[in-house]
Amino acid sequence: MLGVILLQALTVAVSGPATSLEYLPLRVAHAEGYFAREGLDVTLKTTRGEPGAAEALTQGQADLAATSLEAVLRFGPRLAGQAPRLVFGLTAAPPVVLVVADAHRTIVRSLDDLPGTRIGVSTPGAPEQAWFAWLLARSGLSVAQMWMISRGERGIIHAVETGDVHAALVQEPAASRLIADGRAWPLVDLRTPLAARQAVGVSTVNAAVFVRGDRRPRDRDLTAFARAILAAERRIAEGGDGVAGKLPAAVTAGTEPFDARLAASREMYLAQGMVSVEQVRETLTLIRAHLPLPVTARVPRPEDLVHIDPVRRALIQPAAR
Repeated sequence: MLGVILLQALTVAVSGPATSLEYLPLRVAHAEGYFAREGLDVTLKTTRGEPGAAEALTQGQADLAATSLEAVLRFGPRLAGQAPRLVFGLTAAPPVVLVVADAHRTIVRSLDDLPGTRIGVSTPGAPEQAWFAWLLARSGLSVAQMWMISRGERGIIHAVETGDVHAALVQEPAASRLIADGRAWPLVDLRTPLAARQAVGVSTVNAAVFVRGDRRPRDRDLTAFARAILAAERRIAEGGDGVAGKLPAAVTAGTEPFDARLAASREMYLAQGMVSVEQVRETLTLIRAHLPLPVTARVPRPEDLVHIDPVRRALIQPAAR
């Protein structure tokens, strides 16, 4: 009589939209069967945005949440015993580029030239705006000195192409296309960990996977989870041939062709999912400089927030067969 293999069930709240490249490794791991290979029965629940994923973790609707560090601090668990733990790092910064429209490249040559100009953003309050505000503050500037124009994802690309805005925060892969076509040039590049470090001056973390301190899955399950995500990131880095046919249509849809988005994500992720205490500390400085955290937010010490031991074990333990 054959034995029945019981998979460990885990629910993961994943920040929407489904087309987001920052969380693509989770969707690839699910579509390719990497979670099941590791003995996990993973359910991905897409939320409307990063706050929604953090709130799902707070409310006990998910075992893990894939969201940004800022979102988990603003909307995540409030009680001391529930404090979030970062268990896998995804990106160093929102994968965007502050591009200057080619029509205005003689006007805007540095951040110091931005006061009085029109700056395009996809939506008001988009995550990358915190990073933009911090970069401005470091140069002694403020968003109040410029006109912020919200046009939507498609509209902002058109605004750059026509010169309707002087500069814009453009997501990948549209940013790379505008630059390659000569319609824009990069002023601040956050697309990869290396680029983000060069732009910001320190190593940081943006998107990551979090658990609640009082409901943390077993470390062996977190190790299996990390192995699956690492396998997915390798699959993406190697080109991801054929992966589009396995993913839901909601993931492969978007304003840009999926193959271009897949190519743009190959160097996007933090090496081996690792995040240091110093990366968290520097990112907390950035977050606080943009907008004070609510008084109800209990911010763990960076050394308490990081729980990367399962990732370390995933890197040395062989994958399940």
